[in-house]
Amino acid sequence: MPHIAIDNKLPGITGLLTLRPDTGAPLSLLADALLRSPAPMSRGERELVAAYVSDLNGTRFCTNSHSAFAAAQLEGGEELVKAALADPASAPLTERMRALLRIAGEVRGQVGPVSQEAVAAARAAGAGDTEIHDTVLIAAAFCMYNRYVDALATDLPEDPGFYAEGAKRIVNSGYGQGD
Repeated sequence: MPHIAIDNKLPGITGLLTLRPDTGAPLSLLADALLRSPAPMSRGERELVAAYVSDLNGTRFCTNSHSAFAAAQLEGGEELVKAALADPASAPLTERMRALLRIAGEVRGQVGPVSQEAVAAARAAGAGDTEIHDTVLIAAAFCMYNRYVDALATDLPEDPGFYAEGAKRIVNSGYGQGD
């Protein structure tokens, strides 16, 4: 049961963004900028970073949502995402993506600089400054989003198809208010 009254009956962050459009709109715009704007990392890769951080944080709504969004945009789909969340080191990912997930994990786990070793590994695997920057920012933002969703004890969707339907919306339209 959520800690606050959410009168729209929408689960997870969806209900919070709809409840408070004054804060929901900028949070949606931030998600859209981080996960959908033109960037060296594909949209699917950026969604995978969001799913990975959410999984490390134990935020089921965000893990399930962003896993579905990543799966819809990555070759390898759901099986690739499951493997990456379970163990990036053995998942069928590029070395670059493994290194970027390592950076994301460090951002999630500490307040302070990412290790020189993690940055060097990302660079050695072909990641540039923009990819390293974007990974850090996505990971940091998703720590905030995860805490927002879980701290208010938002509901999980009852319909198991919720995440797949959300993936269709996100892939086609992006993170509009309430998505």
